[in-house]
Amino acid sequence: MISIVFDLDGTLADTSRDMLKAANLCFEEMGYSDVLSEAMHRGTALHGGRAMLTKGLTLLKEPNLANVVSEYYPKFLKYYRENLYEKTVFYDGAITCVEKMAKQGWNVGICTNKPEDLAKSLLSKMSAQNYFKALVGADTLSVRKPDPAPFFETLRRLNGKPNRSCLVGDSITDYKTAKAADVPIILVDFPPNDTDMSSLKPDAIIGHFDELVPTIEKLFLKIK
Repeated sequence: MISIVFDLDGTLADTSRDMLKAANLCFEEMGYSDVLSEAMHRGTALHGGRAMLTKGLTLLKEPNLANVVSEYYPKFLKYYRENLYEKTVFYDGAITCVEKMAKQGWNVGICTNKPEDLAKSLLSKMSAQNYFKALVGADTLSVRKPDPAPFFETLRRLNGKPNRSCLVGDSITDYKTAKAADVPIILVDFPPNDTDMSSLKPDAIIGHFDELVPTIEKLFLKIK
């Protein structure tokens, strides 16, 4: 049986706008307004809260950057939890694709660097929690991606096997995770991602979810 493990942010769903709002609320608390913009920084948002705080504080020329990021990251999580599902949307075709995988008897799970409770809450708010048989977040284990342990834990919960699995993601972190786990990596090239996917030389790149199932089928024919 094939097991497909997805990343969440930037892969299944565009969470950038709600994450940017949470980061800007942190900057407002510091006394600044609209430090990060949707036009310029949605790609940064998909790299997570710390990345956005670092970017904004760098723009503000904060001399004590690391300490301020550490201080405000819990506040970012608080603001994000309060504004988790205002503008977040699944990418076009994502759920249809997951449904097709389920009909074919494939196991589908999520391995994300979003804290587990936030990931579960978001899926619940989007009425999508039942589509995924397993979810492992940044704090489920003592390590997070690109360590392969969260991927293997997701696979264990799916009753899957590494030689019949692949990771679908959108970042160098996902790429490194798949390489460490020695499984195929398919990268999605969806906006607002700012990563040059082709430079990573993944097993495949897709530009729409319509392409994913045929891509996986071809990939596993090659593996045979």
